[in-house]
Amino acid sequence: MKTTTLGPSGIRCSAIGLGTWAMGGWMWGGGDNAGATLAIQASLDAGVTLIDTAPAYGLGRSERLVGTALKGRRHEAVIATKCGLVWHTQKGTHFFEEDGHPVYRYLGRDAIAYEVEQSLANLQTDYIDLYITHWQDATTPVAETMGALLDLKKQGKIRAIGVSNIDAATLAEYLRHGPVDAAQERYSLIDREIEATLVPLCKEHGVAVMGYSSLALGLLAGPIDPARAFTGDDQRASNPRFSADNRARLAAFFADLEPLRAALGCSFSEMMIAWTLEHGAVSLSLCGARNRQQAIQNAAAGSVALGADALLQIDTAAKRHLGALG
Repeated sequence: MKTTTLGPSGIRCSAIGLGTWAMGGWMWGGGDNAGATLAIQASLDAGVTLIDTAPAYGLGRSERLVGTALKGRRHEAVIATKCGLVWHTQKGTHFFEEDGHPVYRYLGRDAIAYEVEQSLANLQTDYIDLYITHWQDATTPVAETMGALLDLKKQGKIRAIGVSNIDAATLAEYLRHGPVDAAQERYSLIDREIEATLVPLCKEHGVAVMGYSSLALGLLAGPIDPARAFTGDDQRASNPRFSADNRARLAAFFADLEPLRAALGCSFSEMMIAWTLEHGAVSLSLCGARNRQQAIQNAAAGSVALGADALLQIDTAAKRHLGALG
């Protein structure tokens, strides 16, 4: 397994991380606790040490699953969780409704102090390795937010500070008040905007870039059956990227790359995860899994070596077939 460092913190972890949003069930058509637990444990067994979660993933459900799965193995994992999406207060800005609860974007000192205790309890641990501001809050000065995070670090409740869903100007403001160890942003073969915006600033300041949704909600995991239906609250049911026309474009893209996949001896999902790591914009690829098989396959990407020729083939096929995905 390739490894990386979380910025100035010096914390070492796997270059592939396990994302647990889908395990919380919300926006993914429900969840399977037993399957999620096995996925977390299989990830550790396969060398994936970075486990990424958040309170908003099922209103604490994902965090609780991580805490349960890591019993007796906490020392093997680097846990990343988040703050800033709250439902215990109506301060900040209303963001969405989850399971009948209005959720607000709020990063005030009072909420961070409350949230960290809830997360520590959910995760059954006395420290969090990487604590990330989940979404940014225009109603709270960055200085207040960063001050609260730095205090938690001094108290030993967190080891490193991260930010997510952020623009370069806001990250620069965080950096004015203290070290930021990691920035977590959407990044995949078809979501590359941060290469020109956030990545240069991160590289200048030694901030690790964690790319989430490396498989673009599953679009890049391999051909999607034209008859497959996404039901319930699964966000893909209404996502135009999953249209019939786009599924056809993806089928042609994967057909183009089939000889390369066969030569590499890997799955399409492994190839796409390996692309995110070798392309150079991110230092860590976050990949979701809902069962043991998916977790093992994601981890296997850590041993796939593409090289310059394969990278060029993938980029060329993407330009040929995926430019209209939107």
